[in-house]
Amino acid sequence: MSLSVAVQMDPIDAINPLGDSSFALMLEAQARGHTLSYYTPSTLAQRGNRVTARVHGVKVDDREKGLHFTLEDWQKTDLTAFDVILLRQDPPFDMNYITTTHMLELVHPQTLVVNHPREVRNAPEKILVTSFPELMPDTLITRDETEIRDFRAEFGDIILKPLFGNGGAGVFRIREGDENLGALLEMFNASFREPFMIQRYLPEVRKGDKRIILVDGKPVAGLNRIPAEGESRSNMHVGGRPELSELTPREHEICEIIGPELKKRDLIFVGIDVIGGYLTEINVTSPTGIREVKRFGGPDIAVMVWDAIESRR
Repeated sequence: MSLSVAVQMDPIDAINPLGDSSFALMLEAQARGHTLSYYTPSTLAQRGNRVTARVHGVKVDDREKGLHFTLEDWQKTDLTAFDVILLRQDPPFDMNYITTTHMLELVHPQTLVVNHPREVRNAPEKILVTSFPELMPDTLITRDETEIRDFRAEFGDIILKPLFGNGGAGVFRIREGDENLGALLEMFNASFREPFMIQRYLPEVRKGDKRIILVDGKPVAGLNRIPAEGESRSNMHVGGRPELSELTPREHEICEIIGPELKKRDLIFVGIDVIGGYLTEINVTSPTGIREVKRFGGPDIAVMVWDAIESRR
């Protein structure tokens, strides 16, 4: 089976090919003999119900940055010309991102978009997780200062973060007695129009924030990320140390509960975050971890994702 595949992603010259999951998916597509193209979301255009983009044919090479791709000249292309589109631009999950999902929904399912654009739009990482309150730590979503202060009085040690943030940006730990809460709320109110997410701090994060990758609703690997000394965030780009990690019985239980819902929504490639047995996020926009899992001796998740895609085509 040879498929025509387009990848909607951030500029390919700016990615780190050694750690980029989109690049891993492109390498696997190319290895399977699929025709590979690439475009950035800024080139999308819609007239009526026709959606086009300025698309480059692309070849990828598993080498260091700068030598990892070659592009053909761009051509304005109707996106229904492709068999598969990978929706892979990184958040922020803002109105621009949401608009691209509306445009891609016009070509899906004639062209299979992965992940499903409507479900991506309806499943922001910090919102979808609230569908499973029994799996979450104590959580509040609001911008009401009284509610936030009452929550802080109840739990003492809390995490405050933007509802649509990503990569650990804007995540603050407010300990009991910390006098910075008022100033942080002023900053959040000035910076964000949306409500904020406030959660009970989980001290188990010192043992790691585990990213579990699910393909077609089934868990395939776990990557534990240990925060750096003096840091409450475990994201790898702020110094979190990754290590391959077997799933605990509790983590299997979480996956068994959420897996059917992910499959029903046709969310093929998903990454969830678990701290101390609590589900904290469900990442569906542009999940990561493929390269790290393989580098640490785990399975080749790109193979599994493409097996799932091909079964649909």
